[in-house]
Amino acid sequence: MAKFRPFSTLGAFVALLLACPILSAQAARFDLTGPKLEIHVTRDGKTLPIASVPNLQAGDKIWLHPDLPTTQSVHYLLVVCFLRGTTNPPPDDWFIKIQTWNQKVREEGVSVYVPDEAQQVVLFLAPETGGDFTTLRSAVRGRPGIFVRASQDLAEAGFEQARIEKYLADMRLVPPSDPKALLEHSNLIARTLNLKPNEDCFNRPVDQQYTCLTQSGNQTLLNDGHGETVVSSLTNGDASNLINQASYTGLGGGGAYSAYVGAVVDLVHIMGNLHTAQYQYIPAIAFPEGESLNLRLNTPPSFHNPKSVIVIGLPAVQASVPPPLRPADPKHVTCLVQPSVALPVEGAPLVFSTSFAHNLVLHVNDGGATKDIPLVPDAYRGGLTLAPDTGERKLLTTATTDAPQPAPVSPTKVSAKPDASGKVTGTITGYWGFDPFTGPTMQLQTVPGKGWKLAADDVLIAGRENNLSLSSSGTACVQSITLDTSAGKQDKTDWKEADKPNLIDVKVSLKSVDPGALHLTVHQYGEPKPDIVSTETFSEPATLSSLKFYAGDTSAVLNGTNLNQVAHLDMKGLIFTPAPLPSSNTDGFTEPQTSGTTSLRLALPANTGTPKLKEGEKLTAHVTLKDGRTLTLPVEVAPGRPSVTLINKRIAQSADNSIHLADTDDLPVTQQLTFSLKSEGSFPRTGEIEIANADNSLHTTLSVAAGTLIMQNHHTLVGMLDPLKAFGTSAFGPLRLRAVDPNGTAGDWIPLITLVRLPALDDVHCPSDSAQPCTVTGSSLYLVDSIATDAGFTNPTDVPEGFIGTTLSLPRPSKSGFYLKLRDDPTAANIVTIPVSIQRPPQSQRAQKVAPPVKPETTTPAATPDETPAETPPTKDASPAAPADPGHPVACTQGTCPPPEQPAAQPGSSPPAKS
Repeated sequence: MAKFRPFSTLGAFVALLLACPILSAQAARFDLTGPKLEIHVTRDGKTLPIASVPNLQAGDKIWLHPDLPTTQSVHYLLVVCFLRGTTNPPPDDWFIKIQTWNQKVREEGVSVYVPDEAQQVVLFLAPETGGDFTTLRSAVRGRPGIFVRASQDLAEAGFEQARIEKYLADMRLVPPSDPKALLEHSNLIARTLNLKPNEDCFNRPVDQQYTCLTQSGNQTLLNDGHGETVVSSLTNGDASNLINQASYTGLGGGGAYSAYVGAVVDLVHIMGNLHTAQYQYIPAIAFPEGESLNLRLNTPPSFHNPKSVIVIGLPAVQASVPPPLRPADPKHVTCLVQPSVALPVEGAPLVFSTSFAHNLVLHVNDGGATKDIPLVPDAYRGGLTLAPDTGERKLLTTATTDAPQPAPVSPTKVSAKPDASGKVTGTITGYWGFDPFTGPTMQLQTVPGKGWKLAADDVLIAGRENNLSLSSSGTACVQSITLDTSAGKQDKTDWKEADKPNLIDVKVSLKSVDPGALHLTVHQYGEPKPDIVSTETFSEPATLSSLKFYAGDTSAVLNGTNLNQVAHLDMKGLIFTPAPLPSSNTDGFTEPQTSGTTSLRLALPANTGTPKLKEGEKLTAHVTLKDGRTLTLPVEVAPGRPSVTLINKRIAQSADNSIHLADTDDLPVTQQLTFSLKSEGSFPRTGEIEIANADNSLHTTLSVAAGTLIMQNHHTLVGMLDPLKAFGTSAFGPLRLRAVDPNGTAGDWIPLITLVRLPALDDVHCPSDSAQPCTVTGSSLYLVDSIATDAGFTNPTDVPEGFIGTTLSLPRPSKSGFYLKLRDDPTAANIVTIPVSIQRPPQSQRAQKVAPPVKPETTTPAATPDETPAETPPTKDASPAAPADPGHPVACTQGTCPPPEQPAAQPGSSPPAKS
């Protein structure tokens, strides 16, 4: 006996382990396949499979058939229990015992009837033991509230899990590599099933989005592996991103069921303590499919004491609650001629996750012209799909009745026949279990849209993205819209239904399209020939920011962008047109008129008088562009601008300057200018006179305070300008002036003077041979443009740019001098009067000549500038003859002439005279 004791001890330990209650709460996964039952329900002579029964009613006949394998070794006892509340234990006759191993039960099944006052139906599958039925009945009658709660929560859990698994199953139909389709179908499926997908999945790489969206199965959604309740799993972590909270509805209704399914696991806690030496109760979630009631368990059944009793909940016994379907968008119009279309509905997720809704049809309210169209719930496409070619789901009927099925409830509103636009309504009808119901009424379109055109206010701009609207009699049947370019290419566009009826918002890219004609092609379902919408693209429109107009002016300044498109401006009947830039720039407008123009001057015609527009008058300017578009801009007539006229001017001439300026408007930069002005109005003492060149690189102001402006009276001003002090030695070119008010308002520019810089000419040396050129010596000769012996400059000597020499070649000038053009004003021929020294030949050369002795040579100026001076024989004791022009002395005697110089020092230092 002793040798068997260790074995007996081990056996006692095993027996003790098996006798311990199974802690099912620690294994809340409902991923174990349980036994299968076949069930259908008959009511009023009509039979439906259990998958199509959302609720039971008193008097319903429930047919039960245990679908157990023929090799089932353990006899299962099936007990049907009807409950009537948590505080009212059911009577003994509400417990029905079914021996599943019975041959007749296996072949024919068993029918039971729902008694009056019953509220729930619970099924128990228990291994056969002595006193099994009595034990089960005693447990339920002793604590009926536990099983009432279990029945409700098991049904809720089944509905919730069905929605989640439907989402996951449909998402597996989407190509994993198509992120756009993943997002689109995820939104459609989630909307119909009232779920909330994990938005973070769409922020992941494309190859991870699909896995993220489909990784939440029942293991994650119903348990996190640490014994949490289902309600905790559904409201925390990843699962909370998939399922959102929904309002509570009656059990068995068609609405959005809440996430309250935590009692499924709580049931395990409760029932874990509800056990006897014979039984331990474990829950099962039912997934009906047709007549099959597929069960899933969270705990492996035990056939040792305490044996496992599988608890199954059937639909509640209550009145039918129809599904609260509603249109996803009340404004949406569905095109019936589309080959594959879905009516977008939401609000009843069990329509899409269960088979409770069946025999659904779309009743078109067109006066009977259209036959009812069968509908099929399709969460993948986000609604009820039209299935005219598929057979309707037939109601199962018993063999003893051929009674016709009741027709669905007729719609309460029936519209007239569709008009030319094809607009009608359609009402969804069908059955919810045994009961007919009427769903929402949808807006429909039965023919393609007509009269396509571009919305009146839409303008297409070339070179950028454009949004436009197309209108038609109906827009629901649009299949695609393409953009036809001039190159014959068709580009797809992005489009969507607009918020307003009969309008479509279209997004087109015209970045590579030039302004001109354009065509949009509208392709519609049911219309083989597309519709063409012709339009025109324009360049970037002008943007107007402001318009400045001063009283008394004949021009206005428009500010904005792309002002090169402006054709004219209409202001109170006065037509202003873009004014070209005068060469003198006297109008104050210096901006180039290009596409980037910020200001544009517009002027009245030359023969138009001064506009009679008063200061402060408020007007509306109408700006017409070259392409015909018109823009408006408010304008207020500004006070008149200051205006002055030039009366007189005087240049302080230098007495020792040999260059006599021919143009009285030329002012040497080293000399001062005094000028007088006349103001049209009283000139303010704090006003200024602004002097500048065309590009404003030279700029100065004269004022009374600075002492450079003197008021002779209220209307007459005397100004003084020292160019060298104001601008420096590099100042040159035309100067202009304008009056400026104390508030900064400036008048028109008027020309004042042209600044010139003068070279310093030292002397002119000519050889004795008149055929040889003379040499002009001086400094700053780069300021000379050209020199010549005549005012017409028939044979000039040009000074090239960059010249820095000190001598210039010149044909022998006349006694009166020669002519010079300055680089700062190359239009004026200025006279130069400077002594000309003639170089005499050496004494040895003169001795060879046979001539009587004469007086010392005296050169006299010729009568005319064009005469060549002639050599006269020297006369003894004769005085030098007086020059013809006293103001232009040219003299040289043999005794007083300077030493002879070479005419050209370096090659290139003196440019040759032109021949």
